[in-house]
Amino acid sequence: MTVQEQPYAVVSLVIDSFGEWLKHRRELKEMHELDAANFGRIAGELRMSSADLEALVRSGPHAADELPKMLKALGIDQNDLARTEPLVLRDMERVCSLCSHKRRCDHDLATGAAAAHYEEYCGNADTIDGLGPRGNPSR
Repeated sequence: MTVQEQPYAVVSLVIDSFGEWLKHRRELKEMHELDAANFGRIAGELRMSSADLEALVRSGPHAADELPKMLKALGIDQNDLARTEPLVLRDMERVCSLCSHKRRCDHDLATGAAAAHYEEYCGNADTIDGLGPRGNPSR
């Protein structure tokens, strides 16, 4: 990579980040424009409370980015899980999105300590443990 190409990468990253932020703001605006009955109906169709749906929208599109990394750190194949237990994976994404331990999770994932410590803070720990070895639900 030449020195000339590097500034464009930074500018591109800033533009992409700003675009995602704008999109998220638009989604929040659309959510607030729904009346309570329609919002409750949508939440019900998704099998969650209105409060959880609102929290998920507020969290943004990257709120569950830790989950695939955690599954990989634990030796669980996300694609297999999506194929065999799609509703379980969806619920795990919801739990991850609403998690208040992101900083610790990110740190443990970055340092390679997640497998040793996830049960101390991960809201999905019981589900992960219930999956059995390597994410096999037939444990």
